[in-house]
Amino acid sequence: MAFPKIRFRRPLLLWYRENARNLPWRKTRDPYAILISEFMLQQTRVATVLSYFNEWLRRFPDFATLAHASEASVLHAWEGLGYYARARNLHATAGIVVDRYGGHFPHAIARMRDLPGIGRYTANAIATFAFDQSVPIVEANTARVLTRLFNFRRPTDCTVGREALWKHAVMLVPKRSAGIYNSALTDLGALVCLPRQPKCEICPVKKFCRATNPETLPSKKARPQTRHLIETHALIVKQSKILLVQSVARWRGMWILPPLQTRSTTTRPVHMSIFPFTNHRITLVVYRHRAPPKIFSNQKWFEISALENLAVPSPHRRAMRHFLTARRAARLRRQRS
Repeated sequence: MAFPKIRFRRPLLLWYRENARNLPWRKTRDPYAILISEFMLQQTRVATVLSYFNEWLRRFPDFATLAHASEASVLHAWEGLGYYARARNLHATAGIVVDRYGGHFPHAIARMRDLPGIGRYTANAIATFAFDQSVPIVEANTARVLTRLFNFRRPTDCTVGREALWKHAVMLVPKRSAGIYNSALTDLGALVCLPRQPKCEICPVKKFCRATNPETLPSKKARPQTRHLIETHALIVKQSKILLVQSVARWRGMWILPPLQTRSTTTRPVHMSIFPFTNHRITLVVYRHRAPPKIFSNQKWFEISALENLAVPSPHRRAMRHFLTARRAARLRRQRS
């Protein structure tokens, strides 16, 4: 039986008019602003992006401003969002848009996908939200809705399953006002068709849903086991300065605490924290050192007062703040005594 597309879209859009999330990137057709929101939303919660989006546009209001900014300033503005390759790709994309397209973002999806960091979903999202092109979007929320609507049991994180799901999405997207429809489908997944406890009783399109046990969908392949890593670093402070090293690996271009080859067994760390990174769970262990454990070609002393203006990954910034706050408190106690 063919899926009743028109009858499905009608209650969905009625529901969306009353329940749409108030998101700033929905108030513009500017492809630059939409591009920024889409890059930020990759693997990041909406609530987190909300606290960065407007400030980013204030600092880098258009492609030209972003293209001419230094990589260090771009990474600093991105700090806290993680997955810094996104920031580098944005920076590179801005440069290409300025040099190749005169600062105007291309309308053609094929040209969008030639830009750094822009895949099928991101290109379609910009096409539909900025240019109202009739194309579907398949991301976490819409994929969940679609798999449940069609009781789609193939794994969605493999090529065959993903392509089949995109075909379902293409079938449902309307010829006009596709941007509104795509926003409605996204919000349905974000607000009603939830991952573990879907609110089926209030779903506006529940009569079209074919899933018998929706909480088990979408199906995915078994995830690789999380690897646990320990990374040790040195905290070296001399009067009002701190020694940092410019990373060439995970946080390329950002300033981090000098790495140590081995974990100390005789001294206690001044800071320990755990943070996730892709399929890893990393324990950051920081030890106080009086002299550099190793001379790095890319090391540099910085005034502690200048740290806020540097691009520093969040785990390392927290470690430094933790130590410097404790040091200030100790000084105050000594002065009072």
